[in-house]
Amino acid sequence: MKSKIALLAVSLLTMACTAQTKDTLAEKVLVYQLPNGGWGKHLENKSTVNYDLPLSKELTRTIKETGDDHATIDNQATTKEINILINAYQTTKNPSYLKSAEKGIAYLLQMQYKNGGFPQYYPNKSLYRKQITYNDNAMINALTVLYNVAEGKNGFDVVDEKLKVKSKLAVQKGIDCILKTQILQKEKLTIWGDQYNEITLVPEKARAFEPVSLASAESVYIVKFLMMQPVTPEIERAVKSAIQWFMQNKIEGYSYAVTKENGKSVRRLTPEKNSVIWSRFYDVNDNHSLFGDRDGSVKYNYNDVSEERRNGYSWYVDSPQKLIDKDFPKWLEKNKLAE
Repeated sequence: MKSKIALLAVSLLTMACTAQTKDTLAEKVLVYQLPNGGWGKHLENKSTVNYDLPLSKELTRTIKETGDDHATIDNQATTKEINILINAYQTTKNPSYLKSAEKGIAYLLQMQYKNGGFPQYYPNKSLYRKQITYNDNAMINALTVLYNVAEGKNGFDVVDEKLKVKSKLAVQKGIDCILKTQILQKEKLTIWGDQYNEITLVPEKARAFEPVSLASAESVYIVKFLMMQPVTPEIERAVKSAIQWFMQNKIEGYSYAVTKENGKSVRRLTPEKNSVIWSRFYDVNDNHSLFGDRDGSVKYNYNDVSEERRNGYSWYVDSPQKLIDKDFPKWLEKNKLAE
């Protein structure tokens, strides 16, 4: 009798331990993973990937009908899922999560161009999807995952050693691409554009309202990524040049915020004495603020942008201020560098 009770106790304990190896979010992420190892931001029926939704039979069928052409690093797709799985593995030790994350890491390595850049989508090469894409931090998100893999940081120490070696090389190639794509004005380094031709590394436009430009928001994260790396003369020059450009091109005396008016989100550019902001886009030749519109036109005045695009896109940012005031001084001090 005692032996039966003991066996029952062991069985119950085993069941409990097995149950603990499951993570609800991670289980959904496994289902959404595409055959090539990446994840999409949309499904075959154009609906947005939403992990809050229960996996009904209909939704599961739609997920399974979604092919590799939807795999992307846009809107944090793929990089977000890899991080979710690594975090879940740390808690549960479920080998399925680590295996899936490693497949996602292999996808990132596969999609990288030989010149170190990353397209927005892979293998989908239509329209602007094949361009090297800093927009919305796509390439930097991918490189950050690979950096964590290479260095064994933030839980990524569990990743297969072969992937660590490949990731280290991929990060170095990515840094080389970043340094090559920092835009020159009269032999003076500035910041970076949103998108580049994947072969010539020349800045290009993407969506109709995203013109060829210097992109302030994305450049902040590029600089932060460079600050994570061992300092070389090239990296030091790139960081200091970008900081100098930010300091010279700030817009003082204005604030930019989203408010609710009659139930709609409205973006307002408002005079404010002590506020500092930067335009999202600047002309690559003369640093004038740029604004795009749905019809592909380029505007030089915020108020000339159509109401739909004026309120449907973020045209100013304040993130360079923290970069200048906090991150840059810390980086100089840490690396014993002169300003």
